[in-house]
Amino acid sequence: MPEHAETPDHPATDHEDHHATHPDHHHGEHTTPTVPVKRVLPWTLFWAFGIIVIDQATKFWAEATLVPYEAVPVIGEWIQWRLVYNPGAAFGIGGDYTWILTLIAALAVVGISIFVARISSVRWALAGGALLGGAISHLGDRLFREPGFARGEIVDFIDYFGFFVGNVADIALVGGAIAIVLLSLVGVSPRRPVRREPDPSPAAP
Repeated sequence: MPEHAETPDHPATDHEDHHATHPDHHHGEHTTPTVPVKRVLPWTLFWAFGIIVIDQATKFWAEATLVPYEAVPVIGEWIQWRLVYNPGAAFGIGGDYTWILTLIAALAVVGISIFVARISSVRWALAGGALLGGAISHLGDRLFREPGFARGEIVDFIDYFGFFVGNVADIALVGGAIAIVLLSLVGVSPRRPVRREPDPSPAAP
């Protein structure tokens, strides 16, 4: 019998066909690129939208209920309601350059949106959605609140220890940023890989 003759139970073409169909596969488990972004993106946008709604609703409540600059204790003097209008950034910095801060906020929204559109990890989606929601809500204040378009003042009403006055969007921004740092430190990728079942091995001769 010739050296490479076929047998009925193990045709010589089986092994060749397997490698021709799967040239880059080896026995065992394989990793495909990533989970499709479209599975996570709708939930990311829904989370961001929820933050925008909560932030704007609480600002509306603060303006309707609180007297500007008058403190209302919530947890003693540690946490108080205190309505203020901030034309600047954190701690009122840059109050004379509101339009520049508006431009920066717009660029931040664009950058975060591009980043969020590439995320397929649920944990990163929660962090990115928090950043996106907070950034959009702040941009909305800059664009549409008094004293005018692109010069709007941020509505702040949560006083922390008399040191800083913020809002729900600030909480989302800080929380999202901290979450991204922690996810990066522990090695969680923004793109979640897909695990496939191992390919069946060729039948033994």
